[in-house]
Amino acid sequence: MSPDPSLRPYAALVAHAELELELAGRGEVTELAGLDGRWDELVGELPERPPAAAAPLLARARLIHDRTHIELLRLRESLLADVAGGVRAKRTAAGYAGAGGARSVPALDTRA
Repeated sequence: MSPDPSLRPYAALVAHAELELELAGRGEVTELAGLDGRWDELVGELPERPPAAAAPLLARARLIHDRTHIELLRLRESLLADVAGGVRAKRTAAGYAGAGGARSVPALDTRA
């Protein structure tokens, strides 16, 4: 039995949603950005009234799309935490450098 051809655009939407989730889950932001606009294109190709048989595919695509949004939020929080850690480390290093005044590096003894 072959799949209903009228459901192909909905299956393509699910496949795209799965790809976005996979890329987001791996943190492949550049690759994900390369897909920009494709979701809207796929949705734009769908008829205004989907067939009843498309309901499960649409529900799955929406769920996966929502999961991708959550993955991107997690990724953003992780990146922000990394940046905050870098800023904190820079401030700490600057504090130690200024704690005892300018520290001079001992001259290299060339007599040895």
